[in-house]
Amino acid sequence: MSCRSLLFLSFCLLFSLLTVAQRNRATISGKVLDESEKPLPHVSVIVLGQQNGIATNDSGAFSIKVPADKAIALVFSYTGYKTVQQNFLLNEGEQEIVTIRMEAGGQSLQEVVVTDQRTRTEAGLIKPNPKNILNLPSPVVGVESMIKVIVGSNNELTSQYNVRGGSYDENLVYVNDFEIYRPYLVRSGQQEGLSFINPEMVRNINFYNGGYQARYGDKMSSVLDVQYNKPRAFGGSAYISILEQSFHLEGVTNKNRLSYLIGVRNRSNRNLLSRQETQGSYVPSSSDIQALINYQWNAKWQTEILGNLSQTKFRLSPQYSQLTSSVFSPYFTANLGMDIFFEGRERDAYSTQMLGVSTTYQPNRSIRLKFLGSRFQNNEEENIDIAGAYLFGDRDFDKSSNSFGLIVNPLGAGVFQNYARNDLKITDYNLSHKGSWDRGRHIVQWGAGYDRTAIQDQLHEFEMQDSGGYSLPYNPDELRLSKFIYSQADLNVNRLNGYIQDNIAFRDSARAITLQAGVRFNYNDLNNELLIAPRMGASWKPNWKRDIVFRAAAGAYHQPPFYRELRRYDGTLNTDVKAQRSWQGVAGLDYNFIGLRRPLRLTAEAYYKYMTNVVPYDIDNVRLRYFGENMAKAYAAGVEMRLFGELVKDAESWVSIGLMKTKEDLEGDVYKEYTLDENHKPIDSTTVEGGWFRRPTDRLITVGLFFQDYLSTNKNFKVYLSTLYGSNLPYNIPGSIKYRNALYIQPYIRADIGFSALLLDGDKTARRSHSPFHNFENIWASLEVFNLIDRPNTISYLLVKDFANNTFTMPNRLTPRLLNFKIVARW
Repeated sequence: MSCRSLLFLSFCLLFSLLTVAQRNRATISGKVLDESEKPLPHVSVIVLGQQNGIATNDSGAFSIKVPADKAIALVFSYTGYKTVQQNFLLNEGEQEIVTIRMEAGGQSLQEVVVTDQRTRTEAGLIKPNPKNILNLPSPVVGVESMIKVIVGSNNELTSQYNVRGGSYDENLVYVNDFEIYRPYLVRSGQQEGLSFINPEMVRNINFYNGGYQARYGDKMSSVLDVQYNKPRAFGGSAYISILEQSFHLEGVTNKNRLSYLIGVRNRSNRNLLSRQETQGSYVPSSSDIQALINYQWNAKWQTEILGNLSQTKFRLSPQYSQLTSSVFSPYFTANLGMDIFFEGRERDAYSTQMLGVSTTYQPNRSIRLKFLGSRFQNNEEENIDIAGAYLFGDRDFDKSSNSFGLIVNPLGAGVFQNYARNDLKITDYNLSHKGSWDRGRHIVQWGAGYDRTAIQDQLHEFEMQDSGGYSLPYNPDELRLSKFIYSQADLNVNRLNGYIQDNIAFRDSARAITLQAGVRFNYNDLNNELLIAPRMGASWKPNWKRDIVFRAAAGAYHQPPFYRELRRYDGTLNTDVKAQRSWQGVAGLDYNFIGLRRPLRLTAEAYYKYMTNVVPYDIDNVRLRYFGENMAKAYAAGVEMRLFGELVKDAESWVSIGLMKTKEDLEGDVYKEYTLDENHKPIDSTTVEGGWFRRPTDRLITVGLFFQDYLSTNKNFKVYLSTLYGSNLPYNIPGSIKYRNALYIQPYIRADIGFSALLLDGDKTARRSHSPFHNFENIWASLEVFNLIDRPNTISYLLVKDFANNTFTMPNRLTPRLLNFKIVARW
């Protein structure tokens, strides 16, 4: 072949390759603008992963050829502005026109925080991923459901959780720096409505289960600090399920100065409660509307408004209930049952209104000043008038018998009546200031606040029990009610609080050390008590081959009384109650490593709490009943370990294991122990001191698991598994020291599973322009199975006496297995 022929063939081949390459291209063109809608010239535009690119002209316009039929990303960068990345997937020859808006770096106000791997260096800090909230299969949708998988739970009907032996009243909740309150009369179960936090509005979650800093408030157990989204473009979401529905919109207007975030939710537990042991007419409903509006006045000032309106109603007309039981007596061993027939009804209503306004001033990147004002109002009504007649004894469990399921050997019978007319109104006003000053290695934070709380309360409750023809407690000379509460209160409480702390970072070539040291104060005029609480935290990352961070915290965590701690068992108010006090210490480590060929993260912490001035409480059905006196000391000690990782790529899972022991010693816990003769009549007595009792939240072992997976051949089909195990809990006989730990609740075991399928993906190029789904990002459908193993978990006990005055326990069960269908759409 001649050189000329070879040259000609080479030219033809090159031309063919260039033609094919040119055909397999697409074009992206458009303009780049700044925040004021002015064109930005000389902006660098490159395809992600390539070195060469183009620049916008003097009018901010650009046009670039990109590969077709494959996912690519354009990166826009310009000095003094934040880099923007936008993804594309174009067909061959397609032309896409876009408008890119770039935000000036330093123009938006930035919160000054310690950014040296905070999750790893701050003791007790856990950062759940907000994207997993709706994926978590749970009867109650929300941030709290994720928290309960981490710390454990004993009740799937509530958003409440217990942390390291404390009650829910010992936990702080913040949304965008506003402290959030919850209803107080409400039973933490079937009457409870929506949580305050709207999961579709959440951007960031910080959860401290101990050892938190001085900048957080005055409670003894935990802090849930939630930040809502700050939208950058129009969008929204909606989800519909059998139990709950939600819709939210977000967007920006006025040249990106004004952003808005609005969410509406509705929930009805009717399907969840319809299979409860107590059959009847359940009409529960809860709805809320929530909005966050942010306005950027200029580079230094911004204002934020957070508002919430919520309404919860609960109606119940019970008909009958069938219970099975274990015996609280050494004289009987039998499979017992109890049939109850009701009349009457319960009507409850809880409404909450909250409005908060904050203004932030940031004169430079080092100083940030925030001023907040809020008003919270809570109105609650409980109206209960339910009577029941019961029969209990041996139940026939022989399915071949004509009397299967019936009481065949009656041991006791009686009637009871529960009556309540309770009204509570709480109004809280707050003014506060928070500031920070970044000095390089030091970040100084301070704050001060004033609260005024008005409480108007009226309680009127009684309970009558008639067993075997006489009223309990039995007295032949008079008629007594088993419980009677009548009380009124009108309180105004003023509180002052403040803090100052320094966050220090030390670094050299061999190690990294962080230190947080601060002190806070709290004063209230209810009991004129001034509390001083020093707190300190530290972390150390040694220069080892293994990626390990050691961390520790210690300090004082005191809790002034708010409302429920003031109420004695008889309903009277004790305004002399002092703050419950605790000293706490935490030490642990954070270890990143490779396991199962995946990056994993292990955290472990040991903690100890010593508490004085404790106000003891019992769990009466599902409601906390405080003693209303500082009459105990207590401790809680334990170890917690958590393993985080992606067992499959892009699907985070975790397992949490906790070991704990918490006990309390009550003052004056003495009782008489009688010696009985052969006829079971007392002939002698001795005085016995109760000593250390298990607290109502004393759970030795807690295990929580959240697991995600998807089909290896198709990531559009996913599965989510949530599992909880908690060992037994003590259950106290109300009003009895001798039988304070006489009962225990069986271990809580629960598994919820969800299966999700992607109905519409984010590829908008394949949709028709007139399609109603053209602007949707994705649509998912989920099938959830709650209580997969159909375990009858117990929440509390009903105590019943027979004809011979022996006491029997009838368990109150939680929800059985239930199917739920859910569709989630985002745009």
